[in-house]
Amino acid sequence: MNSSFDYDVIIAGGGPAGASAAIHLSMSGARVLLAEQKRFPRAKLCGEFISPECTVHFERLGVVEQMLAAGPTSLNETVFYSRGGNRVGVPSAWFGAQGVALGLSRAEMDERLLRRACDCGVEVLEDAHVNSVLIEDDRVCGAKVRTSDRELSFRAPITIDATGRTRALARRLERAGNGSGPQRAPLVAFKAHLLNTRVEPGACEIYFYRGGYGGLSSIEGGLSNLCFIAAARDVRACDSDADRVMREVVCQNRRASQTLSSARVHSPWLAVSLEGFGRHSVAPARGLIAIGDAASFIDPFTGSGMLMALESGELAASVIAAHLDGIRHATQLSELETQYRSAYQRRFDSRLRLCSIIRRAAFVPGLAELAIRFFALSKLLRRNLTRATRSGRRQDLRPFAASK
Repeated sequence: MNSSFDYDVIIAGGGPAGASAAIHLSMSGARVLLAEQKRFPRAKLCGEFISPECTVHFERLGVVEQMLAAGPTSLNETVFYSRGGNRVGVPSAWFGAQGVALGLSRAEMDERLLRRACDCGVEVLEDAHVNSVLIEDDRVCGAKVRTSDRELSFRAPITIDATGRTRALARRLERAGNGSGPQRAPLVAFKAHLLNTRVEPGACEIYFYRGGYGGLSSIEGGLSNLCFIAAARDVRACDSDADRVMREVVCQNRRASQTLSSARVHSPWLAVSLEGFGRHSVAPARGLIAIGDAASFIDPFTGSGMLMALESGELAASVIAAHLDGIRHATQLSELETQYRSAYQRRFDSRLRLCSIIRRAAFVPGLAELAIRFFALSKLLRRNLTRATRSGRRQDLRPFAASK
């Protein structure tokens, strides 16, 4: 390895995307540093729906038994409810061969993935914030990491932005380039764990209402997870009180009003502003690639956010591993970035385009009503649409393994 590099890869962010990439890279022989801003376990704003296809990824990551030991709830169906109460169901078996989705908190899931990364030889720093990237010759060549008592600089030929929707590294470089500040976000997302909901056993329920939608499902410990999106204007009208938003906005949906009428909050509300959904640059700078929500934030109603995080982490790791010898000597870097862009496009672009079309109905109650009634008429149509939200050729996961 080039003696000027401390690691082969530095990863900012220890969520499912970052941990997935770290584990696969380490198992491929790479020296990996993973810097996570929080100390695990920690709560995370998320729908906490683990689609059946994720089990295959957990097997390859070596964490299936650990996940099942956390006591997740089995989810057999996702049911979409229009504002007026009409419904249409999608069996979990349509998502993948495993046939059952899981309801498991991010505190439990992410903790198990991060500990697995440690066991695989990844150097993990918690309570470690990546302040900025190191740049030489117009190329990212590492990162500055702030811990509780000091700032450290680490060098690596490849840095991965796995910081989620904040896109902390890519956004910092974008702002440095154009000098623009943050825009006012049109949406706000909320999440809390609840007691005493009336969610249907074994179901993930999705509610549509004016300006947004939300999901309710059971997780471990007899709790339910409620995660919802609302228009920023409606949140301001409720004085940014999450409980009021739930009662006055989410419960415009007839089914949500029924399931949440006796619910009480068990954990503090989490909230975050959302600028929108869709694709970002997956290679925002030379030497920097993005995975998970930092690369693309797919619409939560698809239930595939966790899957895309695990997939993109593995995809990035496979491309890097195929070029590991070259990047250790600072060669093949441009080829790596080009191949990652191409592989990412083949794997994810079709589903992202489809979701951008469906999104238009998701935020308009009248269109959501019509869509639910329409898809309720045809099981075949529902199944095909469900599978299309996960489309992508399976062989693309390891597109360059033969070149190693």
